[in-house]
Formats: sequence, structure tokens, C-alpha cells
Amino acid sequence: MNIIQFFVSIVLFFVLFFGISFLLNMLLRSSWVMSFVYPVIVLFIVDDFPWTEYFSQPTTSFPTVFAKLVNLQIVDILILASGLAGTIVAGLVIRWLRKNGYQMF
Repeated sequence: MNIIQFFVSIVLFFVLFFGISFLLNMLLRSSWVMSFVYPVIVLFIVDDFPWTEYFSQPTTSFPTVFAKLVNLQIVDILILASGLAGTIVAGLVIRWLRKNGYQMF
């Protein structure tokens, strides 16, 4: 992976998940929904089989996806961690906006 692609990917994941989390938190009026949903999204990003296998064959799908998580490279971990950071920052921004009296949020 090119160094420029790496930094663009970090910024892209941060902004993407910040935006999704901000909108979801604003609609559901809960600050941390997306931060708890994000690990499930990471599982869907890492795996390469349909999500229905988690229900039809859980004994093979969960060990497979956890083995893939353990074998991720540091670059991939940093990119996925930036998405988690985006969800956390969105929760903090929503809380700050509500605390300062913005009732829309």
C-alpha cells in the first residue's frame, strides 16, 4: 500500500464513520450507538463470506473471522481504528452540542 493511499484511507474511514455516527446519533438521540455497532461492521468488512453464515454455520464462521482479525496487518488495524475513532469523536461532539443547548441534536 502506498503511503498516500494509507493516509487517505485513514481520513476517509474517520470522516465516513464520523458522518454516519453523527447522523445516527442525531436521529436516535443516543450518543454511543454507532460505537457499539462498529465492531460488528468491522467483522463484515474483514470476512469474505455472506452474513447469513453467522446464523447457519456459527461454529465455522466465527473462528474463521476471528482468525482473520488476528492476522490483520498493522496498516489495516490503523485504518479500522480510525473509523472507531470517528464514531467516538461523533459521540463526543453530539454530547457537547446537546450540553451547549442545541436542541436539534
